Amino acid sequence: MVLLRHRVFSYRLTTAEITYHLPDHPGILQNFIWQELDAVPHFPALRRFLDYWHRNLDGRLHSVKVAAANLVKPAEFRFADGEFRLN
Repeated sequence: MVLLRHRVFSYRLTTAEITYHLPDHPGILQNFIWQELDAVPHFPALRRFLDYWHRNLDGRLHSVKVAAANLVKPAEFRFADGEFRLN
């Protein structure tokens, strides 16, 4: 039932690549990968996480790249290039 609710309300598996400045060495950038089910297109869970980061962590955000994928997609297939038989 949870999966159906997520499909109906446009939830997607959301991945964010968060690039931030190291607190002790601001000239050096580091990446953090965040992944969660989130509602497209407003991304409320990601926004809450970034608000938390901004309020509580010392590493200043540089950039955030976001990608979202459907939970259920049509089957992907391709034709085989050959046939193998085992006797």
